[in-house]
Amino acid sequence: MKLYSFFSQLCRCFSHFLQRLLNFVTMRRLLMRAVNRVLLTETFSPVMGCVFLSQVVGLGNPGMEETRHSVGMMVLGELAARLGVADRWRGDKHMSGEVIVSAVQHTRVVLLRPRLLMNVNGVSVAKAAAKYGIKPEDILLVHDELDKPLGKIGIKHGGSARGHNGVRSCVDCLHTDVMLRLRVGIGRPTGKTSVERHVLGRFSSEEKKVLDGVLSQSVDLLLSQLSQQDPRSSSSSSPAGGRQAAGKRKDREDSALTSEERTYGTSN
Repeated sequence: MKLYSFFSQLCRCFSHFLQRLLNFVTMRRLLMRAVNRVLLTETFSPVMGCVFLSQVVGLGNPGMEETRHSVGMMVLGELAARLGVADRWRGDKHMSGEVIVSAVQHTRVVLLRPRLLMNVNGVSVAKAAAKYGIKPEDILLVHDELDKPLGKIGIKHGGSARGHNGVRSCVDCLHTDVMLRLRVGIGRPTGKTSVERHVLGRFSSEEKKVLDGVLSQSVDLLLSQLSQQDPRSSSSSSPAGGRQAAGKRKDREDSALTSEERTYGTSN
């Protein structure tokens, strides 16, 4: 009888703890959503006269660019260097971010590094999309991924944020989850290291040896994705209806990948 009473009390305490935890998580999300809404109230004039087809965003924390949580910013920096525009970053106070306007083949691309904390990165992303007239489906988010080991990257077509607060902020601010994501693995912490300490920590010297290859392959994959959006990629000699049929095939392929993911690995 005493044993039953003990377990009954233990279950009640555990249930109470879970309820408080869920309330805390819910309140935190509601608070972040409110902050996103407040920061998005500022209005500005969109860019006129230019057509921008893509926006590539490196998610992270300003001032913490060398940490695992900001690996998206590292990838974007490598992309800018590959394009030969690394010295063209300029601040935009209306977007709370740093921007480079460049081109990949014949595709005009906006590169964005938000200057807000990760949990409200979506504010910068939404403002940039509004300013340059870019649709959410043409936005590519680059971010860290705990559920992938270091050395693995993957393209994900839409879907939930899967616990990533930066992605969740983007979904909340853009009112959709259709954005393409390049997920860069950082692996989960080992031993007693907390997740927060792990993601906010810097890569070790051994990890940096792998990271160089990861950054290079990530840029290769980004350039491949952006090249697919080249408006001149279809041959001018295509038969009537050929481009439309190709577009439909691509739509079918993309829809098949909506809830899936293509995964790539780098050699360690």
